[in-house]
Amino acid sequence: MSVQLHGARSWQDTGARPLRHRHRKRTVPRLAHNGRVNDLSPLLTDEGQALLGTLRDHDPARELAIATRLRRTHPAELVSAAIGQARLRQRAVAKFGAEDAHRMYFTPHGVEQATRKAVAEYRAGRFAALGVRSVADLCSGIGGDAIALARAGIRVLAVDRDPLTASVARANARALGLTELIEVREADVTEVDTTAYDAVFVDPARRGGRGRIFDPESYSPPLSWAIASARTRPHAALKIAPGVPHELVPDDFAAEWISYEGDVKEAVLWSGTEPGTVRATLLPGGHSLTGRRLPDPPVRPVGRYLYEPDGAAIRAHLVAEIAEELNGGLIDATIAYITSDEAHPGPPFTTAYEITDVLPFHLKNLKALVREREIGTLTVKKRGSAVEPEEVRRRVKPKGPNMATVFLTRVDGAPSMLIGQPLSLWLGSPPGR
Repeated sequence: MSVQLHGARSWQDTGARPLRHRHRKRTVPRLAHNGRVNDLSPLLTDEGQALLGTLRDHDPARELAIATRLRRTHPAELVSAAIGQARLRQRAVAKFGAEDAHRMYFTPHGVEQATRKAVAEYRAGRFAALGVRSVADLCSGIGGDAIALARAGIRVLAVDRDPLTASVARANARALGLTELIEVREADVTEVDTTAYDAVFVDPARRGGRGRIFDPESYSPPLSWAIASARTRPHAALKIAPGVPHELVPDDFAAEWISYEGDVKEAVLWSGTEPGTVRATLLPGGHSLTGRRLPDPPVRPVGRYLYEPDGAAIRAHLVAEIAEELNGGLIDATIAYITSDEAHPGPPFTTAYEITDVLPFHLKNLKALVREREIGTLTVKKRGSAVEPEEVRRRVKPKGPNMATVFLTRVDGAPSMLIGQPLSLWLGSPPGR
């Protein structure tokens, strides 16, 4: 699809999520949350390991009391480092699962920036399916991707120029029993010879001292360098920001947008396979949708059902492919909501809603409707509207036993409100309008 469609926001949104930032000039980050330990080795001693073992299920609310007790028999810096590491491990469970997280080591940046385990495993599986047996993982961070690749039976060279980050990646390979497949090297990735490897995976830093970097040539290393490096090997994958303009994707690469549980996590440029292909992938489940260069869907009046495409499909410009499958059209030429008179509960790339009301935008009218229908649970979503969902909830003041979803959007250019319910709630007996 050629038009740039607006994505979605709901009141549950928490703002921009941190991106991985590992190939950077700053040297040793602090390991502990309140100490000055900048060396992982104390935690790898017998004393450090014993401390970590006692802290696996510690209560963060009792950290002060725990620290006071442990400092009676252990050095204060070691206690601080161990408690900080225990806290990081608890945070990492959401990304790596409890079994791995409580054996691995982390830095604060490493927890935030590491690839989620399910995403790394999916990418490793794609490499393995291509017949790749060795990968140079450049800007490897704490080793999340290297671990997934090694578990897929692929030999990995993991490279990061930050000393502590490299030592953490090395400790993680050892802790998970993967040292035979993972070699960790502390080096500048631009100086590493990758000719001995079947493929390269590059995950350049996309944040700087002033925050997120939007210009791919300001990545570290720059995207142009990563593309040139990729072209030297039979296969490659380059991780980039999901918002990258499509015109920056080289013709000899494929582009893939990946979402996990509804959140777009990354875009990847692949070389050595399906040049020019555009794909969206949903995890978990591994559903993929490939572009067919369809014309833009028609704009049509709002029908009985509204379909909200997954963000990966929107980023990949594949809304037209979804609209064709649903026999639907757009409610506005620049808004990624698809409308149809047909019920298609549960298409993998969409969330379906039964629409009961289509109204001009006016918060006073919405408040009256919410009060009349005794709606106490109001989910607010927006596309193409300047009004913030939090402001709507504050002014409407939902109260009552019922629930509804309101979409703040445009219908053929006009600010509008669409009220409805997730279609899954109506399976078996959809209500009339």
